[in-house]
Amino acid sequence: MEQEICRQENKEIRERYELSMERIRAMDTETSVAAPFYDYFQKMAAFIRQTGELAQAAGKAESAEVPLEELQRKNREFYADVAGEAYRESYACPETAVKRLGEGYGQILSFLYTEIRGMIVWAYEQRFTDLTIVMELFIEIYNAFEEETPDIQSLKQILYWYISDYCDVWIPYRIREQLDPDLSFAKDIICEADLNDVRYLYRFGEYITDNELETSRFLAKLSQEEIDAMASTFTEGYRIGFENAGIDLSRKKTVNIRYCLGFERIVRAAIGQFEKMGLKSIIYREARHSINRRPQGNPGYQSTAFSKQYLFDHREDGALYLDSKLVERRLSVLRAAYEEYRELAAVHAGPAVMEVFGERPFLPGNCPAALRFSEKQRELNVRYNSGSGQIVNQYIPGDERSFTIIAYPVPEIGAQFPEIFAETVKINTLDYHLYQEIQQKLIDALDQGESVYIRGADGNRTDLTVRLFELTEPKKETLFENCVADVNIPVGEVFTSPRLDGTNGTLHVSEVYLNELKYLDLEVKFENGKVTDYNCKNFSSEEENRNYIRTNVLFNHESLPLGEFAIGTNTTAYMMAKKYNIGARLPILIAEKMGPHFALGDTCFSWSEDTPTYNPDGKRMAAKENECSALRREDLSKAYFNCHTDITIPYDELDCIRVNCRDGRVIPIIEKGRFVLPGTEELNCPFAELPVFG
Repeated sequence: MEQEICRQENKEIRERYELSMERIRAMDTETSVAAPFYDYFQKMAAFIRQTGELAQAAGKAESAEVPLEELQRKNREFYADVAGEAYRESYACPETAVKRLGEGYGQILSFLYTEIRGMIVWAYEQRFTDLTIVMELFIEIYNAFEEETPDIQSLKQILYWYISDYCDVWIPYRIREQLDPDLSFAKDIICEADLNDVRYLYRFGEYITDNELETSRFLAKLSQEEIDAMASTFTEGYRIGFENAGIDLSRKKTVNIRYCLGFERIVRAAIGQFEKMGLKSIIYREARHSINRRPQGNPGYQSTAFSKQYLFDHREDGALYLDSKLVERRLSVLRAAYEEYRELAAVHAGPAVMEVFGERPFLPGNCPAALRFSEKQRELNVRYNSGSGQIVNQYIPGDERSFTIIAYPVPEIGAQFPEIFAETVKINTLDYHLYQEIQQKLIDALDQGESVYIRGADGNRTDLTVRLFELTEPKKETLFENCVADVNIPVGEVFTSPRLDGTNGTLHVSEVYLNELKYLDLEVKFENGKVTDYNCKNFSSEEENRNYIRTNVLFNHESLPLGEFAIGTNTTAYMMAKKYNIGARLPILIAEKMGPHFALGDTCFSWSEDTPTYNPDGKRMAAKENECSALRREDLSKAYFNCHTDITIPYDELDCIRVNCRDGRVIPIIEKGRFVLPGTEELNCPFAELPVFG
């Protein structure tokens, strides 16, 4: 279906494409651009010609006809200049670009480099409109450098109008990708390819590493029964999430599967299982155009990053063009796009996410030449995120959608990958009935509380009091949700939306990974539930550390509320981390179940506060909002922050968790890192296992 759609669109653009490619071919013999820019434009022109050849080849031949060694060679060739350490020597690196091309010019041409790199995947998808638009931009910039060097402001204007003019092409297509099952490029590969032959991986156009190849080979050795069981854990969690939230799944027709390449056997099984629920699967790629990329992360299928430093350095490239007029234009185009696809939006159920973990920990380096938002642009970015969140919720209401999320390791985790994979499957399928009963004991104690006190140990400086809401009908209501394995796999937490007023103190953790970025000695201070100060020790200067947190944890907000307080109970996962020494490589999804965690940003119930939800004991969840989200009745822009980042204190950095009751009693939950509440002692059993490693 997608090929037919592309053919129709490509007829209209083909003449422009051919004219642009002809002009770029001519650059090979031209010398009208002076040094130091000549080398840059020659390399970019050569790359574009190479992607043109790729587009022609992708439209004719299947990768199954090409030897694996040849596919690997071509794949490495396309990503060679930015993969691993090579990135730091390429024009894609802002620091290198500035060193070679000069301040201002370096940043602009490095940005152009990233836009041009998107041509690889558009060539595979036969998206000649996208190819042509970027080629025309390259030609316009090239022409500006002929004979004399243009001023920086004129180049910025070219880029600004490039972004502004094509908003109404890229944003609507991006929304369609997320809602229309007829755009089925990835799904067609997954469902039709021979998944026992790893050559299929090269049909996606992504950077392929041993992670993707060895994961695919590993899954190919498993029985179909094992594959179906893993897929069922995933899809049943999704279904149960709707059931527990009281949302009628039968009214929905589509589900978005997000995953990492290599897991196609599980995804194919999941597609079939979702079809039996009446859901067509939508599988779209993470965004490539700058206008659709977000500093806080980009949803969609992906492969191992060719360079995480590249992604980190370019996360705020929007600083080149972001202004208030563009924010309003983007929101206007976004609203129009959702209006155009409103029927598809109305039947969309939400995402089913399969994360991976095990890649080597990434500690980003500082790149002073990288583009960064000004203070005004940070405010504009927050405004856009708020406005776009409201638009999405209008067409796909939060109380009518759900999600599920699960995680598996990749081979990069080490030689014991098969054992860790098996342990992860075990963790993902723990007896949720047992956890449900134990967690109810925790909730019964927590529901008596006015506040909860958390203190760190062994150098952890956490000293925090979390205020709880007061129950009006204790026999019918509860403050904490009993979280079993539905939307949030694996099992193992109880959580609440804290009351902000009266929540005060310090949250500290010696080392933590948030959204794949490492933080050393992270400390966050709260006053009345709001972040008032923060720091870490990643970089040599306090300013760099604060900017790092402001951008990647606060997502450019001046402050965020404490949206969630939870107690993780999955001590089995904790001991797996200890046994294989992989704590630093676990995703938040699992790590948050391995101790108390605290989320900065929205509550877990954002956009669905007024939809009743109940615990297995029949009690209604009463703590679904806080003083910020309650403002939705007056001003949506003040109610939601469009982010939610969990920070976990591991058991070995935890001294105590105690419930302060309204009558003056204190109920110990955890003491010296161990559960002491009667009825929860079984959670300590995994601690008795001796770790194999450190």
